[in-house]
Amino acid sequence: MKILLAVDGSDYTKRMISYLGAHRDLWVKGHAFTVLHIVLPVPHRAAAFAGLEIVRAYYEDDAGVVLDPVTAQLAEQGIKAEFVHKVGHPADEIASCAESGKFDLLVMGSHGVGALKNLVLGSVATKVLAKCAVPVLLVR
Repeated sequence: MKILLAVDGSDYTKRMISYLGAHRDLWVKGHAFTVLHIVLPVPHRAAAFAGLEIVRAYYEDDAGVVLDPVTAQLAEQGIKAEFVHKVGHPADEIASCAESGKFDLLVMGSHGVGALKNLVLGSVATKVLAKCAVPVLLVR
């Protein structure tokens, strides 16, 4: 099974990885994992002012801040994975990657915001569920 792990570096990401490690027989053995982190785009005018190299360096640094601890936690859990980071809006990119990569399952942590806050602000998890045809496992 191809499993996509959407990560943002939060405590919810850590819980998701711990969950996978705690259920190794169910989720780890024989599966291929890809870790995906989405870096929010720099506004167009700011990117034009800063220049391409500075913006690229910013994207790489941001991805490293999130992916380095995730890499370490996955190694502690004995989970091997490929790592990908993309620039864009998280819900759109996660759903697109899950479908275009032909993943069998998308796993992500959920902040579990209240219904009112979710209604007003929305959430990445809710938007991914609405946009993605791939089965999603939310870990709180």
